[in-house]
Amino acid sequence: MASWLALFEDYLQCPVCHDVFRDPVLLTCSHSFCKLCLEQSWENTDTRKCPLCRRSSSGNQLCCNRVLKNLCEAFEQESDRRASAEAEILCMLHNKKLTHYCLENKQPVCVECQSSEIHNKHCFKLLDEVAMDLKLDLKDKLAPLKERLKLFKNAKHTCVQTEQYIKCQTHYTECLIRHEFEKIHQFLWDEEAASVAALREEEERRVHSVTMKITEMNKNICVLSDKVSVVEEEIKANNVLFLQNHEETVKRTECEMKNPENSSVSLIDVAHHLGNLKFRVWEKMLSIINYTPVILDPNTAHPCLHLTDNLTRIEVQTSSSEVPLNPLIFSEYSSVLGSEGYDSGKHCWEIQVGNSSAWAVGVISESAYKHKEILSKKGLWHIGYYKGKYGHGLSDEVLIPIKLKEKLQRVQVLLDLDGGCVSFLNPVNETHVYTFVHTFTERVYPYFCNACPEEALRIIPVELSVKEISVDRNRLQNFKKNWTQ
Repeated sequence: MASWLALFEDYLQCPVCHDVFRDPVLLTCSHSFCKLCLEQSWENTDTRKCPLCRRSSSGNQLCCNRVLKNLCEAFEQESDRRASAEAEILCMLHNKKLTHYCLENKQPVCVECQSSEIHNKHCFKLLDEVAMDLKLDLKDKLAPLKERLKLFKNAKHTCVQTEQYIKCQTHYTECLIRHEFEKIHQFLWDEEAASVAALREEEERRVHSVTMKITEMNKNICVLSDKVSVVEEEIKANNVLFLQNHEETVKRTECEMKNPENSSVSLIDVAHHLGNLKFRVWEKMLSIINYTPVILDPNTAHPCLHLTDNLTRIEVQTSSSEVPLNPLIFSEYSSVLGSEGYDSGKHCWEIQVGNSSAWAVGVISESAYKHKEILSKKGLWHIGYYKGKYGHGLSDEVLIPIKLKEKLQRVQVLLDLDGGCVSFLNPVNETHVYTFVHTFTERVYPYFCNACPEEALRIIPVELSVKEISVDRNRLQNFKKNWTQ
């Protein structure tokens, strides 16, 4: 209760006199003061400004803050009650002031209690002295609790920061996901439109061809219909007229037209439009898709690094990002790891270092990464460029010089875990730079370091291609043989 009162008292103090409010008044800026304190503050000024925020207060009459006034009165009443209660604590047996403390029974006593049978041969000390000693002892025991409380508050603050950071990460990642799918959707919409347009174009050509044939046939039908009608009329005429016009009628029955071809009209090439449609679209989609063999893990990146281009580009920022405490990040080195570790097989990736004045690339063991303080001792196989010199090393601080004829613009890392080596090549002229030989006994991760704000490091995507699907001829022949049997 006492701690609650002490905490509550801080909120009930006037900002001017630093005492509990007396007749509190409320300004238009929402700040409250004692009425007397505010009037004294405005005595020698022409303007009526808030002593805290300096905003002008409108209105000539001061508005009483009744809620605050009631709280202050209740607080003072409770404080007075507790003070009077403490002052009136007397011995329950003799109704006298408690002055001493019994060390055996561990309780306050009065003068008469000391000579009573209950406290016979007991040792006593002055009550104030005992209270002071015990309070000092309790303060010593309170210190670790306060320290632990501080640790929990700091941990909670970190958790709150982490929660907010996770929400920001989610929102940012969701935006990127939607953007990537928008590009895919747009590509598919364009392909759909192109496929339908090609179908409509063929339809137009086929229909036009058929229409031309129909037009020609209509002409022939009209001519033949006229001939048939005339001949039929002649047949119906009387014999004299029929015989007189017979020769002319016979000529009308003669026709030099070719019979219509029975060959079918060319139809829509449905197979051309539908055959392997998904495969053909997917094959075209490779033109907008990049595959990068290594993806960077932003949760390991130093706060000064900014990862872009779908986590394949490492930029150095002039100011560090606000990242919550995270045991995964590199706090001392401007480094970042690949998101996937390897414990077997062969792996290859290529990095564009460009004109970066300070960089390092290689692999790091899982144990060295988890215990980053020992990076200077072991667990990191890399080459780098620093202060105008190339070098290789097993740590992040010591570089053994490497002599190169040409400046490195790109570095290719070849990791052979089963063969026990990691090699570095210059892919521009296909020359060897350096090779580490080591028996790898644990998982390793791709390692990248960039300390140059003017130049970014970039992991080069791999060109994708669709290989022709071939059928094993022997298996096909065996299948045909079994089928015929």
